[in-house]
Amino acid sequence: MSMREPDCLSIGSRRQPQHVAYAVRASERETLVTWVGEKAAAFADACGFVARPGQTLLLPAENGQVQALLGIPEKPVRDPYVFGALARALPAGDWRVDAPDDVLRQDIILGFCLGAYAYSLKSVSKAVGPKLLVSKKEKSGLALEMARSIWLARDLVNMPANLLGPSELAQAARLTLEPLGAEVDIIKGAALAKAYPLVAHVGQGSERAPRVVVARWRGTGAGKDAPLLSLVGKGVCFDSGGYDLKPSSGMLRMKKDMGGAATVLGLARLIITQNLPIRLEVRLGCVENSVSGGAMRPLDVVKSRAGLTVEIGNTDAEGRLVLCDLLHEAGEQSPALLLDVATLTGAARVALGPDLPALFCQDDQTATAFIEASRQEADPLWRLPLWAGYDDWLNSKVADISNISARPMAGAITAGLFLGRFVKPDQRWVHIDSYAWNDSSRPGRPEGGDSPGIRAMFEAVRTLFDGADENVVLKKSQTQGK
Repeated sequence: MSMREPDCLSIGSRRQPQHVAYAVRASERETLVTWVGEKAAAFADACGFVARPGQTLLLPAENGQVQALLGIPEKPVRDPYVFGALARALPAGDWRVDAPDDVLRQDIILGFCLGAYAYSLKSVSKAVGPKLLVSKKEKSGLALEMARSIWLARDLVNMPANLLGPSELAQAARLTLEPLGAEVDIIKGAALAKAYPLVAHVGQGSERAPRVVVARWRGTGAGKDAPLLSLVGKGVCFDSGGYDLKPSSGMLRMKKDMGGAATVLGLARLIITQNLPIRLEVRLGCVENSVSGGAMRPLDVVKSRAGLTVEIGNTDAEGRLVLCDLLHEAGEQSPALLLDVATLTGAARVALGPDLPALFCQDDQTATAFIEASRQEADPLWRLPLWAGYDDWLNSKVADISNISARPMAGAITAGLFLGRFVKPDQRWVHIDSYAWNDSSRPGRPEGGDSPGIRAMFEAVRTLFDGADENVVLKKSQTQGK
């Protein structure tokens, strides 16, 4: 698949004919008269416009043109998504958005693009929607690159599983990263079985054989000893649960089980387009968890790449099996930061709901950098503990470790602890458990696949590697001699 270009922007200037949408706070509604005139302001009052965040209203301008109002949150609350409401509510045409001076232009552009996103395989083309006027500089700026990366991730998650298997996901990674200058290897067959035995074991039940993507890139300002960032993504293109079969209701959204790989691919693309001064490695485990005569069975025991034997306590806990070989290989390079993203556990959703990806990290400084970035970007992450007291819940009577806990509690934590067995104790490591889906449509977040946390992760990486915070920046000296 090729990456889609957001088609909701138009290059222009304030001097050309255009419609105007005004972003208004409830506490600042007196500015309406200044912006739209007394008659239009009275019209807005009569229509019940109270500037509730996301509330929109079309109203006539004195010159006969259509204009619009959008309610936005009170400061200091930052919400790029709210501008996505305009992409759905405005009629076709070129639109300028006027907002209070403290509103970031980047948020307007990003939110509008995310609100304009739609995924459809219908034979009839959709109607032309509104376009946001931007400058030439903005058309190549960070906000649009963020939107492109999120559109890419959303498209991958939304794609039906019959159209996106392990091979197609691996090719999508190649088509995304190679044109940006990355070296991309796709491992399959006997080479994959030897290097990633647990990935192979998960995928052996499907006619669509697994693939592992390994990509490498170095920024133009990065030397050979520059800090190394290693990204790992779970790419289970469809998860039936295996012999521990999911109920039919539990399978309906399992095309999204590659949401971690989609998020990592979007994040890698964003890092490369912004040319961060680092070395980057990306690993994606692309696989399908199916039921067949050759599928993995409950209580199978497999020797991992790390040498640990793993008992398959439940075939529906396959994501951690896909990740552990990749995490171990990534750790062999002693990266300055190892980051994995996965749609790993329902337990994380029970604890935090769909909007809050769970973040696990034993290093407080690194965790703080990610949480602060999530607040700064209004792209929330929520930290949960890797509680060592639960570690022995993963004990097995016949193997070094079981892939499921012996107790029906703390499932997101024990999944993180399982992964931690394949990460070096001194490795700076972040694990993110994401839902990668919107259950309903909201401004900027249409129902379907998504990549929550991608903006927070990018900002955290930029902070850690680019020197924005001298307390936690990963300097070259921290990676030398490892």
